[in-house]
Amino acid sequence: MVLRPGLEGVPVTQSSICQINGNEGHLRYRGYAIDELAARSSFLETTYLLIWGNLPNPDELRNFEKEVQMHRRLSFRVRDMMKCFPESGHPMDALQSSAASLGLFYSRRAIDDPQYVYDAVVRLIAKIPTMVAAFQLIRKGQDPIQPRDNLPYSSNFLYMLTEQEPDPLAARVLDRCLILHAEHSLNASTFSARVTASTLTDPYAVIASAVGTLAGPLHGGANEDVIAMLEEIKTPDQAGPYLDNAIKNKSKIMGFGHREYKVKDPRATLLQEFAEELFARFGKDEMYDVAKAVEAEATTRLGPKGIFPNVDFYSGLVYRKLGIPKDLFTPIFAISRVAGWLAHWREQLSANRIFRPTQIYTGEEKRTWIPLDERSNN
Repeated sequence: MVLRPGLEGVPVTQSSICQINGNEGHLRYRGYAIDELAARSSFLETTYLLIWGNLPNPDELRNFEKEVQMHRRLSFRVRDMMKCFPESGHPMDALQSSAASLGLFYSRRAIDDPQYVYDAVVRLIAKIPTMVAAFQLIRKGQDPIQPRDNLPYSSNFLYMLTEQEPDPLAARVLDRCLILHAEHSLNASTFSARVTASTLTDPYAVIASAVGTLAGPLHGGANEDVIAMLEEIKTPDQAGPYLDNAIKNKSKIMGFGHREYKVKDPRATLLQEFAEELFARFGKDEMYDVAKAVEAEATTRLGPKGIFPNVDFYSGLVYRKLGIPKDLFTPIFAISRVAGWLAHWREQLSANRIFRPTQIYTGEEKRTWIPLDERSNN
C-alpha cells in the first residue's frame, strides 16, 4: 500500500456534478461554465441544476422558488434553542447545531421516497439562510426578523440581517456570489457530506457534518483570515515586505494557492469584478488597493510555483462591502454550498456503498500487559 496524505489524487467516487480544469482555470456545473451561470442564472436556478441535473423549465423553477419561499420560517422551538447559544459562539457552530436539530423535527427517514428527498432539499435550502440571520440578531440581543415572502432569495437574506430592503445591485451581487460558491467537486466538506450520506443517515445530519468541516480555517474559514491579513499589511507598499517575511518563515499566505488550480481561480476573477461593481456604486474599500498590491507581489514571487489567488481572496472584500460582519463570511459560504452538498447527497444515494478506507498501521506489533502496580511513573 502507498500512503497518499489527504487522499491527494486518489479517486474515491464517480460524479457528474462538477468539472474542474485546474491548468486552464475552468469550472463547470453539470457542463455549464461558471462565468455563464454567474451572468445569466440565479442561485435557486443553479441549485436546481446541481441537484436534479438539468436546468428547470419555467414551471419547475417557479414551483421550486415558491416552495423555498414557503419554508423559510423556523419553528419557534429552533429559535428558542438558538437563544440559549452563547453570544460569543462562532456562527458556524450555531449553524451546525441548528442544521442538525432539523433532524429532530423531520425525523422520518425515507431516502428512497422522491417526495421526501425533494422536501428535505427545499427545507434545507430555505431554512439555512434564516438560521444564519437569526443567530446574528439573537447574539446582539434582538429578536430574529421574519422572512419576507415577496423578496427573492438573496434579497430576503440581506433583509433578515437589517430589516431593510437591499439595493438591487447588492442583492444581485450576493446571488452571484452564492452561485460561485455552490459547488466545487470533492473538497473536504463535500467529501464529509458523502461519507456521512453513505451511512444512510438523514440529510440534516449530512449537512451538519459538512458545515462542521467547512468551518476549518484551511477550508471555508480562510476568507475571514484574508481580511485580517490585509488589515495587518495596512498599505500597498507593505505588501512586498509582508510576503517576503511570510515566505521566509514558511507561513501560509491566506487566499493563495489551491490544490486544483495552477492558475488564478476563475471564481477569484469573477469576485474581483463583483467587488469593483460594488465599489463603483458604493465607494471603494480601503483594503482593495492593498489586495491588488498583494496579488501583484505574490504573482511575481509565487506565480512560477502555480500559486495564485483562490476564491477566498476577494470574497471577503465583497461581503464586507455588502455590510456583512466578518464572522458571517463562512456561514454565507455554507448557505451557498448546501446546494452542492445536497447534489452529492443525492448522487451518493443513487449508487451507495459505505466509505471504509484502509490505513497503514505504524504502531507496536505486540506488547505484554504490565500490572498497574508494576508500571513506572517516569
